[in-house]
Amino acid sequence: MPEANAESATRDGSDAGAVVDCRSLERRFRGLVALKGVDLRIERGEIFGLVGPNGSGKTTLVNLITGFFAPQVGSIVLNGHDITGMAPHKVAARGVARTFQNLALFNGMSVLDNILLGRHIHMKPGVIRTALYPWLSRKDEVANRIKVEEVIEFMQLQSVRDELVDGIPIGLKKRVELARALVAEPNFLILDEPMAGMNQEEKEYMARFILDARDERNVTVLMIEHHMDVITGICDRMMVLSYGETIRTGIPSEVMADERVINAYLGGAYAVQ
Repeated sequence: MPEANAESATRDGSDAGAVVDCRSLERRFRGLVALKGVDLRIERGEIFGLVGPNGSGKTTLVNLITGFFAPQVGSIVLNGHDITGMAPHKVAARGVARTFQNLALFNGMSVLDNILLGRHIHMKPGVIRTALYPWLSRKDEVANRIKVEEVIEFMQLQSVRDELVDGIPIGLKKRVELARALVAEPNFLILDEPMAGMNQEEKEYMARFILDARDERNVTVLMIEHHMDVITGICDRMMVLSYGETIRTGIPSEVMADERVINAYLGGAYAVQ
């Protein structure tokens, strides 16, 4: 992993080696404390796992990073720039893409069309461009479709590219959603339970695609996941949250051996194994 140095430091104290640097984040919803004093630092090129019991604050943390909520306390720095409280579309424009815990695909549309929607951030819609399509927009459309076809091949979705997403298995739907995120050409990708509902074979395929996205497409990954075999298998580091606070951050094998993590999340049965 790249090391910090004085020359790369920015005025806010973070450094260019970190894709994301969150400090002392707090978020309350009326009387409920969703996050309290959470620090999160993800280095460029990492696959970082985020785990914790339901209601521990994982999705809230992701929503703060992506701009769906603003923290009441703390700061969020992305690629050296403070994005605290920035609107979601502006965060996306800075190279952040995400998938959701519940599938957010558009039924009644093909796999191809669902993936093509991920290019919206690179498109330039407008009345004049539409009216003068042959001169102003055709080249852009061809370029966008080339990018989509590249990702379809990368995610091995050629056989279902023209099928409606309604009729394909959940494992393929998850791959379509990941493909839609990748066509946005992000440098930071957030995956919210990308393997939920999958069988073992589907999980292995998805794990391979995530690793390849990091290695071949230079994407840094933050992944919320409940399958601990996935976390230990592909994550460089991980963080465990409980009741909105950080229990432990570090290498997966060390984190999961921590007695506090076992008691709060893994359970006694895990400790016996």
